[in-house]
Amino acid sequence: MSKPTDFNDLAQIAGPEAVKATVDKVLAAAAAPSANSQSPAPDWPDPHLPGMVKAPEIPAAILPGWLGEMAGAVADSTQTPPALAVMVGLSVLAAVLQRRFEVAPFGDDYTEPLALWTLTALPSGARKSAVFSAMTAPLLRWEKLEYDRGRAERGRVASARKVAEKRIERLLADAAKAKDDHERERIRSEIQHEKDTMPAELRAPRLFTEDVTAERLQAMLAEYGERMALLSDEAGIFQIMAGIYNGGSANLDAFLKGHAGTAMRVDRAGREAHVDKPALSFGLALQPGVLSEVAASRRFRDSGLLARFLFAMPASNVGKRDVRRRVAIPDQVRDDYEAALFQLLEDVPAVPGKPRELAMTEPALELWADFAQEIEDHQGEGGRYEAISDWTSKLPGAVARIAALLELAEVGRHAEEVSQLATERAVALGRLLIPHAQAAFGLLGTDGVDADAGAIVKWIKANGLEEFSRRECQKAMEGRFRTLERLTKALQRLEQQDVLRHYTRRNKGAPPTEACIVNPKLLST
Repeated sequence: MSKPTDFNDLAQIAGPEAVKATVDKVLAAAAAPSANSQSPAPDWPDPHLPGMVKAPEIPAAILPGWLGEMAGAVADSTQTPPALAVMVGLSVLAAVLQRRFEVAPFGDDYTEPLALWTLTALPSGARKSAVFSAMTAPLLRWEKLEYDRGRAERGRVASARKVAEKRIERLLADAAKAKDDHERERIRSEIQHEKDTMPAELRAPRLFTEDVTAERLQAMLAEYGERMALLSDEAGIFQIMAGIYNGGSANLDAFLKGHAGTAMRVDRAGREAHVDKPALSFGLALQPGVLSEVAASRRFRDSGLLARFLFAMPASNVGKRDVRRRVAIPDQVRDDYEAALFQLLEDVPAVPGKPRELAMTEPALELWADFAQEIEDHQGEGGRYEAISDWTSKLPGAVARIAALLELAEVGRHAEEVSQLATERAVALGRLLIPHAQAAFGLLGTDGVDADAGAIVKWIKANGLEEFSRRECQKAMEGRFRTLERLTKALQRLEQQDVLRHYTRRNKGAPPTEACIVNPKLLST
């Protein structure tokens, strides 16, 4: 026999068992290419640890024209992450346009109001107040100008109301002394006439507040054209929503309905508020620690309140800033920003009417629908967005709102439809916001899968494991993983975050083993 060269020769010499043993050895080696490597494999990316999802930068250029230029200039001047100015800028835009416009993606009865909730997490000392001051300054100036402009008319109306009220008081006293029913009925008619002809109370317009209770918010929505924004870099609103003034019983309905635009009816002793289409926007910036405390209220998550926020979790610049660098916001950029907002605020009605609907163009609708379907396909059981499906379920609607806001910002209040370009910007921003939301919910500690994945990471690092089987993991942590399904979800999360890789290890004469190889970079950190 010539020199053996293949498995046929091996079978003749050593038998079929030798062939099987050789094949099993080769397959196992191929399935675990780097398990025993002493140095990180070149194709392993940096792992993203549970609860520490790396959030990408949100550039100011994602906003169009004057809005993006102002956000970029403010970020540069304050040496803050652009994400903060971008999110506050969007909330300012929503404060200006909400309730007056809506977006109807399909051009039918499905509409989204333009109220927007944003929340940026940055530590204390990150210059959040400076960004808020610069971005909201035109709103304050517009409110003051409107207050001064209507001062005389408000005075005239207030005087007429006081005269009518005094006359009604006198007529009521006369009615009590009336000699007969005929005279009493005549006085009642006069009282009713005074009430019917009394001019409505005239208030100077308001766009936003920084601190408000739920009860006062309901009244403000009724008083100021069914729209209000809450723009603040303080955390007081979450204490209010947690019920600090109501013995821990939070009244969230006013906030939730303000995002959805559903009718609000309040009929309580001494307080009435009837609002057909409330519009409430948030623009908040909080310390990450405060954001973590928010998780203490399970009701915030269960009610869908947290799911309504668009989160930004940028890396802080604290400790990296150049204290000698001073760059002022260019006057032209600041002036253009104010002028554009003032133009959008022209023709603001004192009495709310029917919002004007903006449909999407066909290319914009296709783009938005593709994005919505992509989100839908990944938020089911086992999907990458399952843990934050309450948030992702609202993301397509939020993207439609942003697209309409950006269209109005670029074209002006006479825009007729939402263009493909505005939708492209909104979809791009929506994609960037997903990892920010994952990071936020990880910080909130409300992602159960993330918590399980974090526990596995601790077990891996404590034991210095380069590789382990699923059975070994479940046995070591049987108190936590009583079901294989729960363990599998946690391992899938770690695989998505490049912490480990799953493979099937074949065993000679025994069933295969489901195993995982650990990213060597995890053990070196």
